[in-house]
Amino acid sequence: MKETRSPLPPWLRRTLGTALELAPVQQIIKQRGIHTICEEGRCPNRGECYANKTATFLLMGPTCTRSCAFCQVDKGHAPMSLDPSEPQKIAEAVQLLGLDYVVLTSVARDDLPDGGAGWFVKVMSAIRRVHPAVEIEVLTPDFWSGKEAEMQQRERVATVVQGNPVCYNHNIETVPRLQGAVRRGANYERSISVLALVKEINPTIATKSGLMLGHGETEGEIVKAMKDLRAVGCDRITLGQYLRPSLAHRAVQKYWTPAEFDRLGEMALSMGFTSVRSGPLVRSSYHAHTSAPSAPLRETKIQR
Repeated sequence: MKETRSPLPPWLRRTLGTALELAPVQQIIKQRGIHTICEEGRCPNRGECYANKTATFLLMGPTCTRSCAFCQVDKGHAPMSLDPSEPQKIAEAVQLLGLDYVVLTSVARDDLPDGGAGWFVKVMSAIRRVHPAVEIEVLTPDFWSGKEAEMQQRERVATVVQGNPVCYNHNIETVPRLQGAVRRGANYERSISVLALVKEINPTIATKSGLMLGHGETEGEIVKAMKDLRAVGCDRITLGQYLRPSLAHRAVQKYWTPAEFDRLGEMALSMGFTSVRSGPLVRSSYHAHTSAPSAPLRETKIQR
């Protein structure tokens, strides 16, 4: 029998934005041959973000060396060589967009000697040369190629931390029981250790993580994962609904309701997270700037 998509619940039906909203940012990105996770991941919020002239830059090309079952990003073949002009191109885009808060993420690049850690620092440095006051958040992979020792992972995380981002994000994505099915090539304990390392190396840097719900997890498993994050000092959390990019990707097991997201968000606040973004369309970098150190009011509140 041919598999079909289930209709989306009404709370997940959202316009991707008009051409007028999307065009200015898309033009800046395409002219420079750079990438955003907004486009590569088909983020449902990109219309809103582009209208506000914000984007999350995807470093080191659009092809990932992992093969997570939920992710839209290109995979399954060799990634491209690093573009030596990418740091400067991204710096120019930041300047043209007038950004004061920038989010940098990347595909996993297990083929690179340092997993791409040094590239994050190069891009941060290039941005600061044109905008010294900019605040930069990073969302990194786990920097583990499957054959490297823990000491090498530590060195890679330390390299990025020494670049002095205002927030270091690494997503656990799902609960321990589902890691193998959802995050092929990743490991729950390894991801928790990334966040612990950041705090160990520099306790002043805010840490952040996120889960995408709908893979078959229970509320109890989500609560346990949040407690695991708080146990290593994770400051911020995002909770969003997994949306299946295509029939080739993992099927959605459940659509969590807005009320359920609110309840989970309240639980997260009660655990001591300083910033909670909990809602069906929330993504890792959605409204990230509202948790910046320079934000007028850093409330501990739930934001959908």
